[in-house]
Amino acid sequence: LDAQTASFLKVVTADENAHVAYLKAALGAKAVKSPKFDFKGTNTNPAMFKATAEVLENTGVHAYLGQVLNIESPKVVLAAGSIVTIEARHAGVIGLINDPSGAMITPSGPFDTPYTAEKVLAAVKGTGFIVG
Repeated sequence: LDAQTASFLKVVTADENAHVAYLKAALGAKAVKSPKFDFKGTNTNPAMFKATAEVLENTGVHAYLGQVLNIESPKVVLAAGSIVTIEARHAGVIGLINDPSGAMITPSGPFDTPYTAEKVLAAVKGTGFIVG
């Protein structure tokens, strides 16, 4: 990996692990069980990794934005709000790594589009990464 992508991977890995731990603790018994994954080589091929990271980070932004008003617990709203800002930073960085022109820093323009839970689940299932 180039230095920027390696730095991105290091920071994002730590952030995502912290997000999962926080959400599991906040959701308690309502948290879903961790699935099994097959990343189909995207985690060993730098070009595939960067392209996939851009899609997943942007999907995360759309997902949190789309669901924040459905959250009833103020504690979980705060967590989701703070996580979406970090996901957006991740998306902007990988967008710039992938396209130095800056066009992918804000791929939706000056406003993001909220996604329904159904749309997010379809996108995640569409990757084929979750195998059990």
